[in-house]
Amino acid sequence: MKTYLVTGGAGFIGSHIVETLVKRGAHVRVLDNFSTGKRENLQLLNKKIELIEGDIRDRDIVSKAVTGVDYVLHQAALGSVPRSIENPAETNEVNVSGTLNLLLLAQSAGVKRFVLASSSSVYGDTPTLPKHENMPLLPLSPYATSKLAAECYALNFYHIYHLPVVCLRYFNVFGPRQDPASQYAAVIPRFIEAFSKNNCAVVYGDGEQTRDFTYVENVVRANLSACTSEAAIGKAINIACGTRHSLNELLQSLQDIFKRKIEVSYMKAKLGDVRDSLAAIERARNLLGYEVRVQFREGLQHTVQSTS
Repeated sequence: MKTYLVTGGAGFIGSHIVETLVKRGAHVRVLDNFSTGKRENLQLLNKKIELIEGDIRDRDIVSKAVTGVDYVLHQAALGSVPRSIENPAETNEVNVSGTLNLLLLAQSAGVKRFVLASSSSVYGDTPTLPKHENMPLLPLSPYATSKLAAECYALNFYHIYHLPVVCLRYFNVFGPRQDPASQYAAVIPRFIEAFSKNNCAVVYGDGEQTRDFTYVENVVRANLSACTSEAAIGKAINIACGTRHSLNELLQSLQDIFKRKIEVSYMKAKLGDVRDSLAAIERARNLLGYEVRVQFREGLQHTVQSTS
């Protein structure tokens, strides 16, 4: 039986990966310090997984976590552009130094595949759409910079030390278990909570900015494919739907699902936010056999149902 280490396995995306691996009968080890992840995300899986509570910056903890592991699915990170602007040093420590620590020890442990969760934020606000993996990268925030640095380190470890790595650039992932309560919460859980409680939805900007919203199930499948695809090794790959929707469209879709309107307040755009985002996903199709199983509207309905 193969052993998988999921860092950040108690988080939003990580817990979905863990759940799928357990359903497939894999031996799953989770490393999480619960700074942003939640124990309840794993409560139904506790007896079926091996949990190590600790920080990816801790060499001893990580050394224990990677021992005997075949595949590392590295989801642990400090997310959020605004958080990174408020505290760039901590973002760098976790997302860059923590990733380097994990790479070093994964290499020493003889890990067969290292899959890194990266971000569409590495592209910045270049006007060219869709975003292709070989276009110039212009990160606009400490978070985006940290993700690009982590990618560079991962690819260094492939080219220099021959650690088989794959970098997946996630585009605006959403789905069940995404926390709406954090001050750094993503837009979809914030809007769903506003509709659920009949509160005002706050839009930063004019609402015409667009995103390639990607349901979490698609991301999980991409991670598992990245563990076995030989063609993907040493590559950065967009993971998205290849479609874009404005925030105003998102509000309209939720209005249709909830069958009611709520008040909307438009405020000044946030620093570091990009105007438009759309992924080219041909590389994912070619190298991972990736297909979008759950489109935006269906994923939105699943997410709303999970909160009711």
